[in-house]
Amino acid sequence: MPVKFCVAAAVIGGGLAAAILLQTPARANSSSNSDNTPLPALTDGKQIYEHICQGCHMPDAKGAVGAGKYPALAGDPALASRQFIALTLLNGRRNMPAFGAKHAIGFGGAPASLTSPQIAAVINYVRTQFGNHFKDAITAEEVTALDH
Repeated sequence: MPVKFCVAAAVIGGGLAAAILLQTPARANSSSNSDNTPLPALTDGKQIYEHICQGCHMPDAKGAVGAGKYPALAGDPALASRQFIALTLLNGRRNMPAFGAKHAIGFGGAPASLTSPQIAAVINYVRTQFGNHFKDAITAEEVTALDH
């Protein structure tokens, strides 16, 4: 059905086409999470980055500018501090939301939060990928201690 609306809109043209498209309900494709079930528990830093972080920081971690400014994580010297990035994930920073369970805010649903092991995993992944070479890993216990 969405294809028919697109074809009809192209034939009709003008503002009416926009009105028809705006009134057409969004359709999820078959590979999406359309039934609102939670994503599987992610424990791998790469998976967490791909499911949560890369939407803003981009797949290559070079950041983006558009509707907002999303800083590059690739080659970022600020990542030298494990604690800095952990506190950023736990509490949020500027326009980035908090992902710590104590600080996450939900907008129309449950807040998106990460556990201490998940935060540690994604930090350790980002700090060793994308041109970053910080080998001193953070532990889940360190993340928990920072979340006071």
